[in-house]
Amino acid sequence: MTPAILPAISETLKKLLERLAPFNVTFYCTDDWQPYTSCLPEDKHIIGKYFTERIERQNLTLRTRLKRLARRTICFSRSIDIHDKVIVEFILRNHYQRF
Repeated sequence: MTPAILPAISETLKKLLERLAPFNVTFYCTDDWQPYTSCLPEDKHIIGKYFTERIERQNLTLRTRLKRLARRTICFSRSIDIHDKVIVEFILRNHYQRF
């Protein structure tokens, strides 16, 4: 990644942190990437994979299951409406177990 892009990423991260401020985030788990180390408060920043592995696993599982729900053929639907319905169906089945 070129050094010219890093200031733009840092600005985006600062905007995100402003939006997260009302939620009183206890700590941030990231890798040792320069924008994270420069923008996140040192006392709330945990560098490493210990906490992020589980989150990454959940994200991958979610993406995989959503693909399976949306795919009726080899093609993947481009309709926003279908994607919304698939996500609602996924949440109902896996988090509320209504079906």
